Amino acid sequence: MDHYRYPYSNRRLSVYGKNGMAATTHPVAADAGTEVMKAGGNAMDAAVAVAATLTVVEPTSNGIGGDAFMIAWMNGELHGMNASGRSPGALSMSEIRKRGYDHMPKYGWLPVNVPGVPAAWGSLIERFGKLTLKEVLAPAVRAARSGFAVTPTVARYWRAAYENFRRSVHEFKEIEPWLEIFGSPSPGEIKTLPHHAETLEELAETGGRSVYEGKLADEIINYAQRTGGLLTHEDLKNFQVEYVDPISVNYKGHEIHEIPPNGQGITALMALGMLSKDSFNSLNEETCHYQIEAIKQAFADTTHFVADKDYMKVSPEDLLDESYLEQKRQEIGESAELRHHGDLPGGGTVYLATADNEGNMVSYIQSNYMGFGSGVVIPGTGLALHNRGHNFSMDENNVNFVAGGKKPYHTIIPGFITKNGSPLGPFGVMGAFMQPQGHIQVAMNLIDYSMNPQSALDAPRWQFKEGLDVEIEDRFDPDIARALLRRGHNINVNLEPNSFGRGQVIMRGENGALIGGTESRTDGSISIY
Repeated sequence: MDHYRYPYSNRRLSVYGKNGMAATTHPVAADAGTEVMKAGGNAMDAAVAVAATLTVVEPTSNGIGGDAFMIAWMNGELHGMNASGRSPGALSMSEIRKRGYDHMPKYGWLPVNVPGVPAAWGSLIERFGKLTLKEVLAPAVRAARSGFAVTPTVARYWRAAYENFRRSVHEFKEIEPWLEIFGSPSPGEIKTLPHHAETLEELAETGGRSVYEGKLADEIINYAQRTGGLLTHEDLKNFQVEYVDPISVNYKGHEIHEIPPNGQGITALMALGMLSKDSFNSLNEETCHYQIEAIKQAFADTTHFVADKDYMKVSPEDLLDESYLEQKRQEIGESAELRHHGDLPGGGTVYLATADNEGNMVSYIQSNYMGFGSGVVIPGTGLALHNRGHNFSMDENNVNFVAGGKKPYHTIIPGFITKNGSPLGPFGVMGAFMQPQGHIQVAMNLIDYSMNPQSALDAPRWQFKEGLDVEIEDRFDPDIARALLRRGHNINVNLEPNSFGRGQVIMRGENGALIGGTESRTDGSISIY
């Protein structure tokens, strides 16, 4: 059969539930979330169960060796978490040049930072969960050991990663084990990851700490020392999960919440702040034009100012100041204009949302960045390390300039919506620098046009690329596209649906029902009980 041909238009409906819901990009992972809720867990237990299972069934976008962020309404309060890792203490521009590069390579050890995912899982369960980490990780262990069916979307990205690493192994010898461990499975193939299962069990027994000061830490450092990695035991041991207060803007009576820098959630908030006083009655060319120009304005600032919070020269409060955003809004005219901003590369990420019958709701995101990340996988563990350090700037005058012990500008962002201080629900759109663009489009679909969660996700999307270049989906309204072209936007159709992000939404209705939408552009799935 042809695993990729769907010639007939179809639609999904929003899913309604009462006791619990998990929305994510893979049905096996979604079921893991409701499985642990049925066993007595809450929305946070479910979120970690889903996240762990996604490292197994969708390793093309995330892994144990990645980073994570979270916004959650737990026990009547809003909480934020930043579990992004710092660069090795020995990393420097001179070290990069000594190895023959004038830029940060995509693969190999140089772009590897300390992973944050294992510590995030352990900390979130200890702080908010009702079950043990061993109970929460059990579905992921089972999937890794007994096997899972590879979906077409995952198979396509898996094959692309295999070809990338196969071409790059002559330059980065340290990625050679990846080719043997992961291979290139076909759609429908039953894949097992036994070493991954053993690593998950080790994390369950140690509360996630083995990566930082235990058996897995020794494995990481031993392989780094043999193959040219810069990570040390001290780098790993010093990692700490940070709990932070989310930042927000009021958008037409709703509070939109994001994680503060080093993440780019502030980009979405700035754009929404610029648009908050305008009336958008329909999804037309004027709406799209102002959305595009606002996101360009926001990127122009955030790619210049946002970095590790310890290095930033302006505060999030300065960038979200109402008078400043109004000034930026006044600079938007009727025609497309060039805005100065940094490069917007691609990436790979998974986003998930969960909710339970106690009022708790979780918005969670984790990533290995560019697909499988750096290509460095620790032999005997299945532990693939991310390449988030690729986001460092090589310009010494840039606030995001590469340095040891520093967090880079980060792309992955969970979102959350409240109204009058009460939770409406989590939302997110994964996909590198598409993420804040997806956030403003989905949030406006929900608020300005009163769309249900599924329609808010299904609506055709645009994506700003660089300069005046804007990509649209092939199902984007051609009349709107032509009108944007007349305004000066350079419009191009992109036939790859996953380029426009993959989102999930769960909203709590007025009568208490959970209403979920999932991504129709990929293997999105919602599980309820």
